[in-house]
Amino acid sequence: MPETTVDAGDADLHTHSTVSDGTEAPAELMRQAARAGLWGVALTDHDSTSGWVEASAAVSETGVALIPGMELSTREGYTSVHVLGYLIDPFDESLIAETARIRESRLNRAEAIVRRIGRDYALTWDDVLAQTVEGTTIGRPHIADALVARGHVASRSAAFDGILHPRAGYAQPHYAPDPLTGVRLIRAAGGVPVLAHPGTRGAERVIPPARLEQLVEAGLFGLEIEHPENRADAKPRLRALAERFGLRVTGSSDYHGTGKPNSLGQCRTDPDVVEAIIAEGRGSAPVLP
Repeated sequence: MPETTVDAGDADLHTHSTVSDGTEAPAELMRQAARAGLWGVALTDHDSTSGWVEASAAVSETGVALIPGMELSTREGYTSVHVLGYLIDPFDESLIAETARIRESRLNRAEAIVRRIGRDYALTWDDVLAQTVEGTTIGRPHIADALVARGHVASRSAAFDGILHPRAGYAQPHYAPDPLTGVRLIRAAGGVPVLAHPGTRGAERVIPPARLEQLVEAGLFGLEIEHPENRADAKPRLRALAERFGLRVTGSSDYHGTGKPNSLGQCRTDPDVVEAIIAEGRGSAPVLP
């Protein structure tokens, strides 16, 4: 795909729709982006590109540019690590196969979690399905919503702080490749990889420089440093690592509609970084008004 030159504005590069664990359909998310005054938005549902078509169709209506993307699940030991992939080829066979495996594992895990919870609380798989739409990548947020609907907890956040917290004993991990494989998959699919919210666990849990160097060598483009859930004590170290390894800094809200308190556009990516992502993307193109 030839290089695309775009005169960009600021954008929110991490959002979710009902295709994964957001509460708004892709078209409604685009309308919300217009209300937030954004030049552009990236739709980055978990391990899926299924929302791209609907979001693309809303570009002319909303006047908001769409940067197609995905949040790829990866795992470093016992720690979940997410890699944002922008402008990937949605038909790349290797990426399709890997995300299908991840989604299947997510589904199996969700069913197992519900069975475990169901021994102690009134909760069934049908309760969880009632919180989804056709084609949704089912995960723990939908179990959380089912727990809310059943009256066991007050909110999705309360579910994650309680019943769905690892200490409660109901949750279990799902399959995911390691981050190095994830970065390589995204680059092989023509995409631009950015490490999502790497500072949520604080300064002591920021990715080690030696591991980050491996990701950079594999094609990592940037770090999502301006994110509502990155801890303040982690950001200086992340910025130092970005400077050391020549990585770009992105900002995003990780918007989930009512599924998280994060507001669309509360953290944004500078136009020059948006333009650099668009220039590097080879697998697909931004959809412009």
